Amino acid sequence: MHEFLKSVGFSKIKNREDVEALMQEVAENPSNTVQWTKKDGTVFTEISHEYAEGMGIAIRGEYNLRGEFIPEYYFPYFCGTGITTHDHIDVERHSNQESYAGVCDEARIGVTLIFYLQNALEFFKDYDLGKPATQMKTALAGLAKQGMVLLPVKKDAENKAAKKKHRDRLSLLEAAKEGDEEAIESLTLEDIDTYSMLSKRIIHEDVLTIVNTYFMPYGIESDQYAILGEIVDFHYVQNAHTKENICVMRINCNSLMFDICINQENLLGEPQVGRRIKAVIWMQGSVFRL
Repeated sequence: MHEFLKSVGFSKIKNREDVEALMQEVAENPSNTVQWTKKDGTVFTEISHEYAEGMGIAIRGEYNLRGEFIPEYYFPYFCGTGITTHDHIDVERHSNQESYAGVCDEARIGVTLIFYLQNALEFFKDYDLGKPATQMKTALAGLAKQGMVLLPVKKDAENKAAKKKHRDRLSLLEAAKEGDEEAIESLTLEDIDTYSMLSKRIIHEDVLTIVNTYFMPYGIESDQYAILGEIVDFHYVQNAHTKENICVMRINCNSLMFDICINQENLLGEPQVGRRIKAVIWMQGSVFRL
């Protein structure tokens, strides 16, 4: 049973029989079907059913010689509403099944960003048709099992100096990736100064009043992250099958803008624009060629 089912409103599913009943409903009432003919002639199929706006359950598998659909695996999905990054994306297949991960070096978060590729079949259909992949755009979205709303921290008003400092840091990070020794030295000195500042402030302050946002890998799963982000917008949707309410938030996390969804029953606190959300998410994303 998938541990993120409750993120899209299926918290009452407890056993294999419940999962099988849900899979049968999706297969019998699909909202969308996508097929991709692989080079070996196999037709790989994705059947999905949308239970609330932008979210639902998808099943991937193949049809046998008798025309029967044989599911290989399923997953809950949640589609982002805006473009998060225009960086180049590398796509890698998971070793245990016909699913794929997107990988990019995102300078704004300081780590390699890995996410579960939602539109893998459409992506490879475009690839087989010879569409160029020199420019891409990616819409990211996160599914959270639980989360906590935090009050905002007091911040200085945005000014030109702060924005310039942020742009300069991104330029230094890009140069450091290319092997620029001066950029690496400048970033090292900046990190030392930051560590010194934190060491002094942490004695008298809570860490969450010093750190406004963060984006960190979580556990051993490569596409799960611990995040702390500022809520930019939010609204509630209802799962049409279970009638459970899901909170959808657009957040700003380390200058990355993306959507997350969380079951209202698993959300501690009252979301408001300007407040922050602390959660562990499973990152998904759709990649589009420009």
